Amino acid sequence: MQNGQLVAAVDLGSNSFRLEIGVYEEGHIRRVDYLKETVRQGNGLDADRMLSKEAMQRGWDCLARFAERLAGFEPEFVRAVATQTLREARNRDVFLIQATTILGFPIEVISGKEEARLIYVGVAHSLPQSNEKRLVIDIGGRSTEMILGRAYKPNTMESYRVGSVKWSMKYFANGVFTNASFSKAEIAAKAVLDEALSLYPRNAWETAYGSSGTVGAVADVLASAGWPMGKITREGLDWLKEKLIKAGNTEALKLEGVKDDRKPVIGGGLAILYALFDLLGIEEMQAAQGALRQGVLQDLLDRLEKNENTDLRSSMVTALASRFAVDLAQADRVSRTARWLFQSIQASGSKKTNRLMQLENKMTWAAQLLEIGTRISHSDFHKHGAYILDNADLTGFSMPELHRLSQLILGHRGKLKKLDAEMRDEDFVCQLMSLRLAAILCHARREPDLEGLVFKRASSGHEFVIQCPATWALLWPQSAHLLQEECEAWLKTHWQLKVQISSGV
Repeated sequence: MQNGQLVAAVDLGSNSFRLEIGVYEEGHIRRVDYLKETVRQGNGLDADRMLSKEAMQRGWDCLARFAERLAGFEPEFVRAVATQTLREARNRDVFLIQATTILGFPIEVISGKEEARLIYVGVAHSLPQSNEKRLVIDIGGRSTEMILGRAYKPNTMESYRVGSVKWSMKYFANGVFTNASFSKAEIAAKAVLDEALSLYPRNAWETAYGSSGTVGAVADVLASAGWPMGKITREGLDWLKEKLIKAGNTEALKLEGVKDDRKPVIGGGLAILYALFDLLGIEEMQAAQGALRQGVLQDLLDRLEKNENTDLRSSMVTALASRFAVDLAQADRVSRTARWLFQSIQASGSKKTNRLMQLENKMTWAAQLLEIGTRISHSDFHKHGAYILDNADLTGFSMPELHRLSQLILGHRGKLKKLDAEMRDEDFVCQLMSLRLAAILCHARREPDLEGLVFKRASSGHEFVIQCPATWALLWPQSAHLLQEECEAWLKTHWQLKVQISSGV
């Protein structure tokens, strides 16, 4: 990446939406702009996990303002991620379809573990280089992420469904603070966070860091009252809780350092922080400058600078393939063949853009994982493989990315009607067509004979043609037969595949 290149991260949190814009300078990203709006989308989830129209509209209005600031950015330099509220919302697609159109860039709903990883990356890059063992905690609106790591490497990552917005709505209704409400909120938080005791024992870390909203707000209040800058202690938490109870409610709360948009959720956040201090034996926590959005920017930078062999997602695919005892030689054959086919149908002389490289990489990952379902069933392994991907936590991947891989695996064999929705996506069709043909050409589990084969896209746009010499069809009759059957499969879609057998050698 060239010096001076602008990059941007959009964080669709449960409490706030944030936009961070940075400029690349000598391997680092320097902030040039930061926008934050308190959307409080987490408040809009009902008991059935349906997001209200009002909450969706607040989000759309905010993203429209972000879109104006992002006008002119190339897609590869912007990454937008959504967290717990949209992980939970059953009608999230209703929001996301409109939100993507308004923002002008794809929005990825990331898993809890992926959110935790990105938070750690953001925090680690904001701290001096050190080999200390770190505990990083981020109390968000509807989830809390906890990470153990050292230097830039996160080791243990978990996400728990307890957050400042959720807890404030449930235990501090109408903004009322009492001893009883704090006691109930802390006990309930400990009930959720209890399992963290075995994963984050006191001897596993040396310094505790807190990231983002709740921790930053509490640290600011304490600093304004004369406590050490950027530090949270048990004594400080006791003092703050006493102040909240004495005020009685958010309306009467007047504390320097507490912003108006933080008042409605400070009770829930403080109760969770109390629970974490008690459970994990934390005596002191440092407020870190880095957060999810900085981690997203750093991850974006890593993806742009690395190739598919060093991308974190590639190593996770390799690990998953190993876990399910995939035939690696066959996976490699199918991957290479699919790449050759995919590249063949791109416009001649067209530049290999970052977007095309990403499409190739994702198709290759699907090829490497085609057979992960064979440990469960040989006849329906593609269905089981798709299920595994749809329910896996793979570090580095967003939930939509994993779903795209699952649909490529599901569709690489059998009927195509099951993929009606995806077949409207031209990129997906090109990936799937290449993958299905590669699986056919490699069906005998040997190196495929590609000499003389030509794969191209017809001028009509919706038609693909594979040309085979007559000698090839005679030499490999089973492959030729399977290709003809594949043409019939595509007849039931609005995309077509034709096999042309030439008389030449």
